[in-house]
This record gives sequence, structure tokens and C-alpha cells, in this order.
Amino acid sequence: MQVINDKLKIWATDLDQKTMQQARRTSRLPIVAGHVALMPDAHLGLGATIGSVVPTEGAVIPACVGVDIGCGMAAVRTDLVSTDLPDNLTPLLARIAKVVPAGVGRGHDHRDWRTQRAATAWLEDNHPRTQLSDRQEKKTYTQLGTLGSGNHFVEVSLDEDDRVWLVLHSGSRGIGNELAQSHIAEAKSVAKRLEIGLEDPDLAFLLEGTDEFDHYIADLHFAQAYAVVNRETMLDVALKELFRFVGKGRERDRVNCHHNYTERETHFGHEVWVTRKGAISAQVGQLGIIPGSMGTDTYIVEGLGNPESYMSSAHGAGRRMSRTQAKKTLTVESLEKAMGDRTWLGDRANKLVDEHPDAYKDINEVMRQSADLVKVQHRLQAVLNYKGT
Repeated sequence: MQVINDKLKIWATDLDQKTMQQARRTSRLPIVAGHVALMPDAHLGLGATIGSVVPTEGAVIPACVGVDIGCGMAAVRTDLVSTDLPDNLTPLLARIAKVVPAGVGRGHDHRDWRTQRAATAWLEDNHPRTQLSDRQEKKTYTQLGTLGSGNHFVEVSLDEDDRVWLVLHSGSRGIGNELAQSHIAEAKSVAKRLEIGLEDPDLAFLLEGTDEFDHYIADLHFAQAYAVVNRETMLDVALKELFRFVGKGRERDRVNCHHNYTERETHFGHEVWVTRKGAISAQVGQLGIIPGSMGTDTYIVEGLGNPESYMSSAHGAGRRMSRTQAKKTLTVESLEKAMGDRTWLGDRANKLVDEHPDAYKDINEVMRQSADLVKVQHRLQAVLNYKGT
């Protein structure tokens, strides 16, 4: 850890100047209660840095949570071993793709019946405070149990003991994005009305005790819960396909964790709002998941409860290149080489270049920098990767 000043502490060594400047701006906000903790995977974000932990008092920053509220990871360890898997996993990739729709808006009306039933049951009892339009109601229903695109994925992986794991990354989908965008705009409007001077308008915050704050927190908790159920639903149907494909199998352990969220917590003797934007909670003994990228490993970790990080850790490898830069710089051929002998959507490689491993930081270096934040329980190597395009 490097102490920049009493308002900023960093675990990252691979940081560009713009990211550091952004983190400094966030740390100077009057609502920040203590220091901003910058994780090893930190990189430029909207308003606040992705890979940062921001404690605030009496206020929250909607753009700091981000537009994919509750985005996170889930993983299941099974009783299967590598020898239980056939050499050809292409049929399994097709089966997972059928029950876990991916991409933006395609195939969501044809989800597995088990997913539809789970969505109906959960949404009967869970609603945001915002009154949704008919279009939003339909999106909320049809996207529960779907993966999305970008860096969201499903993987079948093997750990150091050759045990088979199912791992996935997703969040609160379109409804989380729409609710977040609405509250980010509202925070900017409040800042303008109250004449709150901000170095960056995207750092606009909502004050505790106001209706705008209460409205946001209610919607936030809905979206965070939606994200958890979304991941659980996809795990359930994908596991069934895996076990049917192999002809046997049972679940042994399950982990599900957010990395874009805020919660009320106590640190250094004070109750504060802790926003983790691209960071996971890493309390003592708490299990978490830190993925790399396509073609690299994922780590199952146990928290060490480091107080200086607000008991937090990195959430992944973190981008080194923007998507635009990756598409201009990297090639399909080098992506195919990086993916090695994994089963993946190689026929869509031209649409996945922006997810090239070289567009991300070295996950092994990120883990080395996280040595005082978490300890590794399992290192997972993917044998199958499925992403939305």
C-alpha cells in the first residue's frame, strides 16, 4: 500500500495519470469520511475510479456506484472432476447458450421455463420505488436470468485439484442501468439547485434525510437484490445443463458477491456509507471472487479484513485499454492464440476483440498487490468461456 496523502491510499502500481487525477478529485469531496482506497485493478471510470472504495458520511454518490448496480460474480464448486468432462465441450457451450441468453435484448423472450418461473415469483414480491413504465416492467421481467454483454461471462473451470467449477459475471441488467441513470441525473440537478461546487459533475451526491436520497437507496437495494437473483437463476439453470451433459454431478459450495454497490458499514469506529465501485467486500474469512479476463484465471479468495481498505479488495483484472483502443490495437489472430484450447465463441472472435486479455491488467500482478487484502483459496482455469456479443 502507498499513502498518497491522508485522503488517498493506493494498492495499484499500474496507474495512468488520468486515473490518479480522478481518484484525487473524489478524495477531495467534503462528504468523504476518511480516505479513498484505490484497489490494485483501478482504472478510469465515470466520475469515480473503477476499483475504488469510497466512504461517505451523510450522502451517497450515484455515479460512484455506477450504472450496473449490483454487478458481481457468482461461482459454484461441484463434485465433478476434469476426467468427468468429455474432450469435446462444444455441445455444452451450445446448451449453456440456450438456457442463459446473452447479448443486448436478443432471445430474452425465449428463456428457459425455469428462468421464467423464477422471474415471475421474485418480481411478485420485489419492486423498486420508482414507478416503472410498461416497457420497463417488461424489460425487468424478460432480462432476469440473462447475462448481458461486455465483460459478462459464464465459464466452466478447473481448480488446482481438478474440481469442476461454474463461474459467472453479471449484474442488474437494463433496469439497473435505467434506474441508475435517472438518479445520476437527479443528483446533478440537486447539485445545481443547491449550488454545490463540484470538480466533476459526475461526482454529484444525494444528501441523507432528503426524499431524493431515500428514493435512490430504495431503488439501489432493489437493483442489488435483482442482481443477486439474476446470478443465482443463471447458475441454477446452467448447472442443470452441465450435470445433464455429464450425466451426474452435485453442487458443493456457492459464492455470490457484488462489486458495484453501497452499504451502511462501521469503520474506524464510525458508521459510514461504503461504496465499492469495482471492489469486493473482504471481511475476515469472507469468500469472494476475483476474475481475470478471457484467456486468464479466476481466483476464489478469503478476506483478510484489512482496515485500511475498508475490508475490501480488487474485483478483477481492470482494463488497461478502452474498448475503442482495444479494437484498433489488438487482432482476432492474437485473441485466438490467447484463448488456447478453451472452448469458446471462436466464430465470433471479431466481435470479442475488445475483451482481449491484453486489454486488461495482468491478473497475477493484481493478486500479488492484493496479498494484504485477501488470501487465495482456489485458482481456476477456464476450459469453456461463453460471452455475449
